[in-house]
Amino acid sequence: MNMRKQQTARWFSYVVVLLTVGGGLVACRDNAIADLNPDDSAVYITNHDQSVNFSQYRTFSLPDSVIVESNDRYSPSLTPLEGQLVTSVANGLTTRGFQRVSKGQPADLGVAVIRVDNRYTGVGVNPYSSYYSNYWYGSGFGGLGGYGYSPYYPSYYTYQVADQYWEIQIVDLKNAPAVTTPTSTNQPQLNVIYDASIRGTDISDQQAVSTAVAAIFNQSPYLQTSR
Repeated sequence: MNMRKQQTARWFSYVVVLLTVGGGLVACRDNAIADLNPDDSAVYITNHDQSVNFSQYRTFSLPDSVIVESNDRYSPSLTPLEGQLVTSVANGLTTRGFQRVSKGQPADLGVAVIRVDNRYTGVGVNPYSSYYSNYWYGSGFGGLGGYGYSPYYPSYYTYQVADQYWEIQIVDLKNAPAVTTPTSTNQPQLNVIYDASIRGTDISDQQAVSTAVAAIFNQSPYLQTSR
């Protein structure tokens, strides 16, 4: 399975700068949103390349900061809470036998903690627009007899959709294709071999960090190297 190669290349080219400069779903139920606390509303989704044996990997590289993805733009962020999340992910991998390497050192795995904050604007058509226009412009009942009139309902409207969640991705650096001099046109296409996302709630405190990371690793028993 090849998990989103093109997207990986985009965020990984950004992560390379950070690393080299300086050296199963929760069950649904009726009315699921009602009367839920933030822990109950969280959804943890994990996925991995089933052809990969994670025991072949020993080391991982993880930036100290979170990557903020906003409509295909990437920037670093490091609030105290984000730093705790990065540290918790690193500790979780270390507990599974992986060793974190220093910035700029070669690694078998590349890890990124990503806060996705995408916003999209669209245009919709008002289904009542033509009805009111014909009604008020017509010469029959309700018409204005030829007087000009701007209908109260416009023929279209704009709307904005927000897509916000947390994501942890791991790419295979050990088996990455060789590129002598990476440029903007020949970035290596790396395989995402693990992906975890946290949806349904925001991570707002240390307890939420611990709960989210524990849930993700509990759902990923295969994420472990050989001892």
